[in-house]
Amino acid sequence: ASDWSSDVCSSDLILVLVELQGGNDGLNPVVPYSDPAYAELRPTLKVPRERVLQLDEKLGLAREFQPLMPYWQQKQMGVVLGVGYPDPNLSHFRGIDIWNTATDSDVSSTVGWLAEVFKQGEAPPADFAADGIVVGRGNVGPLRAPDRRVLVLENGGAAAMNEAKRMAGGADMGGNAALQHLLATQQQFKMSSAAVLAKNVDKVDPGVTFPAGDFGGQIKMAAQLLVGGLQVPVIKATLNGFDTHANQLTDQPPLHAQLAAGLAAFAQSMQKHNLWDRVLVMTYSEFGRRARENGSGGTDHGTAAPQFVLGGKVKGGLYGAQPSLRDLNAENLVFTTHFRRMYATAAQEWWGISTPFLKEKPLGLIA
Repeated sequence: ASDWSSDVCSSDLILVLVELQGGNDGLNPVVPYSDPAYAELRPTLKVPRERVLQLDEKLGLAREFQPLMPYWQQKQMGVVLGVGYPDPNLSHFRGIDIWNTATDSDVSSTVGWLAEVFKQGEAPPADFAADGIVVGRGNVGPLRAPDRRVLVLENGGAAAMNEAKRMAGGADMGGNAALQHLLATQQQFKMSSAAVLAKNVDKVDPGVTFPAGDFGGQIKMAAQLLVGGLQVPVIKATLNGFDTHANQLTDQPPLHAQLAAGLAAFAQSMQKHNLWDRVLVMTYSEFGRRARENGSGGTDHGTAAPQFVLGGKVKGGLYGAQPSLRDLNAENLVFTTHFRRMYATAAQEWWGISTPFLKEKPLGLIA
């Protein structure tokens, strides 16, 4: 079991999860530009070679990821290839359930994988503000459990901030059901967490300018929480809009631009405040898309896709193998990296918590 207060300061190590909601197509952000099969499968959707930021002689990033290239060059960004699992489920609801609970595709669970990590390892200390904070309107997903303290900060957290300040001020909340719901799941949030939130975290200067828009606002709030000194092991943000059945060339690049600009600003804020070595950023999505484009200028629900990992302690580079575009299974990419390897990396390598239930080995990407 991990000791959150050990000399290693695992209590200071934060996991920032970014859910790419809707099923992010993996072949256009991480482009197999040298593979002739790519252009054959995507005559109109392919990213032209001249618009690719080269990672190696076979793969490159779409140019929207330019803001993250410094982290690739400084070896602080990993790209994990072909992430998926056996017998994939192509339903949004069931697909994200599997990712949230880290179960096999034929097993159902209502407990999030992070909640299970905390249960099997060691729960974050009671004086932490929360076991996890969700910024924006995303679901608690990986943190779901009856006894986990999860705080959801919607719309920049204004409502939660105001309620927390009133609570910390000792005001009598009476039978305010909304507050009870906000500050508690099964157990009441401690006054200390309300007091931390009441420190005007929403007024903290993250030290850099964040991009406009919903995702920029979420990731700015994540930076403010950490710069403001909040103790929390997990922060989750969500970027919506990846269900690109049509108009993918129009719709997907701006999403990647938002993701890259937001994460780059977050990284700069963390660097500025000497927090970058304490943060591990990890993306995930319920599935990838079909290798072949459809007739509507889009891609249909598919399987494996790459995911991004960033942080001051990340050993940058490519992890896993790019799935073959010739050897498809029912038109879908065959996964090469089990998604639980990413979770094992966070639990075992990052936090030092033993997690037999994840069944997979870490990726070896933490320095």
